Amino acid sequence: MEAVQQRSKSKMLQQFRNSICDCQNCPLSKTRKSFVFGSGNPNAELLFIGEAPGEQEDLEGEPFIGKAGQLLTNIITAMYLNRDDVYICNIVKCRPPNNRNPELDEIKRCLPYLKKQIRIVRPKVICLLGKVAIQAMLKDTNSISSLRGTIFYLGKIPTIVTYHPAALLRNPGWKSKVWDDMKLVRSQLDGRKLI
Repeated sequence: MEAVQQRSKSKMLQQFRNSICDCQNCPLSKTRKSFVFGSGNPNAELLFIGEAPGEQEDLEGEPFIGKAGQLLTNIITAMYLNRDDVYICNIVKCRPPNNRNPELDEIKRCLPYLKKQIRIVRPKVICLLGKVAIQAMLKDTNSISSLRGTIFYLGKIPTIVTYHPAALLRNPGWKSKVWDDMKLVRSQLDGRKLI
């Protein structure tokens, strides 16, 4: 039954991707090289949401494959998971020019796509990576430091916030804070304690 469900979700995600990959709903469609839909296990219990594709992601068409993505992969591995166990996507599917933050209208036009991905994957836990993802999904403009350690809910899905891996590359001192957040993610996922 689970294998059938996984194939079904995979097919649903692929069909959905095919139906929106030529999206022209905002100006980002004019400057992108790739439409970066998302990747990972369609039956994932853990969903990571970042802000937008960067240059490397735009070239390859996959989320989180640059330096920040390598760091995210290391974090996932430290949680005793593989990247193939989780699903990873972004608030917007196209790279903003010069890696600027997505604008509110771009987010507004792309958010229905992300919400449908969440409905298809139906994760057990969501982890929001960085300010843009937090503000878009939680509608909360407070600082990440003030929101960390709290469990929010998107619908009925426990949702934890943390710093974006790109921020960790600039501020390595935050890694211990992110690790505390990943402990909270893991405890919500299956009760497993991380050291």
